[in-house]
Amino acid sequence: MSERKNDNNRLLAINNYFYRRGGAEAVFFDHMKMFADIGWDVVPFAMQHESNEPSPWSDYFVSEIEYGRRTGALRKVVQAASVIYSHEAQRNIGRLIEQVRPSIAHAHNVYHHLSPAIFSTLKAAGIPVVMTAHDLKLACPSYKMLRDGAVCEDCRGGRIYNVLRHRCIKGSVPLSSLVLAETLLHRTLGLYRDMVDRIVVPSKFYVEKLAEWGWPRAKMVHIPNFVDVDDYRDRWTEGDYFVFAGRLAPEKGLATLIRAVASSRQRLVIAGTGPEEAALRQLAQETGADVSFAGYLSGHDLHRLIGESRALVLPSEWYENAPISVLEAYALGRPIIGASIGGIPEMIREGETGLTAVSGDADDLARTLGRMAALPASGRAVMGASGRRWVASEFSAAAYRSRTLDLYAALGAG
Repeated sequence: MSERKNDNNRLLAINNYFYRRGGAEAVFFDHMKMFADIGWDVVPFAMQHESNEPSPWSDYFVSEIEYGRRTGALRKVVQAASVIYSHEAQRNIGRLIEQVRPSIAHAHNVYHHLSPAIFSTLKAAGIPVVMTAHDLKLACPSYKMLRDGAVCEDCRGGRIYNVLRHRCIKGSVPLSSLVLAETLLHRTLGLYRDMVDRIVVPSKFYVEKLAEWGWPRAKMVHIPNFVDVDDYRDRWTEGDYFVFAGRLAPEKGLATLIRAVASSRQRLVIAGTGPEEAALRQLAQETGADVSFAGYLSGHDLHRLIGESRALVLPSEWYENAPISVLEAYALGRPIIGASIGGIPEMIREGETGLTAVSGDADDLARTLGRMAALPASGRAVMGASGRRWVASEFSAAAYRSRTLDLYAALGAG
């Protein structure tokens, strides 16, 4: 559809954090810039945080809740109440609505910090509400459908007491009890189901999974994530290594990858930091795997590391949504090796843009690494180029903008 430019269009963009903290924040900021660039007035609503980007609207942001910091008993009680239902967020967004009167509100991650209490305020003001499902919180109280390193769907069918039974939140009874209470209240009040008009879902897999857990398909709209290929160069001199880039967390499947690298005698560079780093370094030493830890990288340094690799590897062992890292690797002209889990397989055209391996299976991943390594460099380059063309057509900024504008128009905005 054609781009619409109207000075009366005003987007209220909502997210817990107002700095580039992870994939959800990347989408949040890129979305805001995209709509500002086509003439929309974009107003953010978030939580106060020392790392936040500057904003003329920060006086409306809610007080910080940051887990893991030492706080007094009274402060913990106040924070727990705000996690479940934030009256402060309601008050602040109410004042903001009176000030700016948005055409539409688009939320990203709000749970635990802003809380979905804001949705009832928006609904009462007659403002259409859209929310992007960056994870599975709408179904799973602990948001990952992951327990003890394996996929878990025990809460399906309303059996959300399992979040406490299994101590899903950091192995803690108090934290798991809090999330159980939060989920019970939010579902009783219909804060997501009744107050949000449409759920934007980046992967087809998440559409199906949420539908399995009782979400009406009519509420969901599949809009894939995007990158602008013009921001990425694709001319690199290929090196002799595979690369992983991301947080070093258990669900990422890095232990499986290191074992696969050891048995296939390939070379791996890991870019990122996280709680598993020490254990992964020890595993690499024990298995004799040729693994280098590059630490946290961003910008050109990260692009170059991926661009000069044989392929980006995503060995995930949880229900990934629609990793932007896949799109970025394609934009850099590199193929993908991805685990067959969650939304990853739908982002790989087998043998054309990359290869898939069985999630959690080190032997199958080793075979897949060997298959990719056995190709001539020109073969991998062809795969990467095919991925880049795919991104330019189906996962482009223009495609995302058009689909989102159509959604907003259907809800009476734009």
